[in-house]
Amino acid sequence: MLEKLKKIKENKILKTIGNILYTLLFILVVLMLLVVVMQRATNNTIAVGGFRMFSVATGSMIPVYEVGDVLISKEIDGEDIKVGDDLIYQGKKGSFAGKIVTHRVISVEKQEDGNYKIVTQGVANNTADPEIDQTQVYGKVICNVKILGLIGKLVRNVYTFYFILLIPVAVLIVKNVRNIMNMDEEEECDEDDCKDTEEDKD
Repeated sequence: MLEKLKKIKENKILKTIGNILYTLLFILVVLMLLVVVMQRATNNTIAVGGFRMFSVATGSMIPVYEVGDVLISKEIDGEDIKVGDDLIYQGKKGSFAGKIVTHRVISVEKQEDGNYKIVTQGVANNTADPEIDQTQVYGKVICNVKILGLIGKLVRNVYTFYFILLIPVAVLIVKNVRNIMNMDEEEECDEDDCKDTEEDKD
């Protein structure tokens, strides 16, 4: 009897922990997707502790980054920028004006005024970009979150977007309902066991 009660308690604890983790993960994914959508809609970025999140808009960095990949960048000082770094920056010249660009550094040169002249180029491009300075740089790419990029591609379709959001919610609701039903059944079983135990004593 005691062993059965112990198992029931352990199952309840595991189910509760699983539900909490599932809910937190779902909320995290939704928040990250909202940030990406907002960034793409406003062409701006939100920084948290020097970290920013971006979605790749073009194929200029294929095969390193695919269109739709979600990148995380970390703020970087001009003196720390090196050839080979993948930078995310705000374009100001020519066809890059007003656009957020993710390209690879091909040269860095410190100027007399202390600023840095930086030249980048997409790995899939044949020509270099217009030069930039460190004030235009949002940060250096440190991570490519492939799973978020995949989700981002799926949610471009409004029906798929609702499907992705509603299915996890439905699953969570079903799991909670089943847990409640299982708890009621376990309580009924416990009462029956207690009655049987009392009858045996009599």
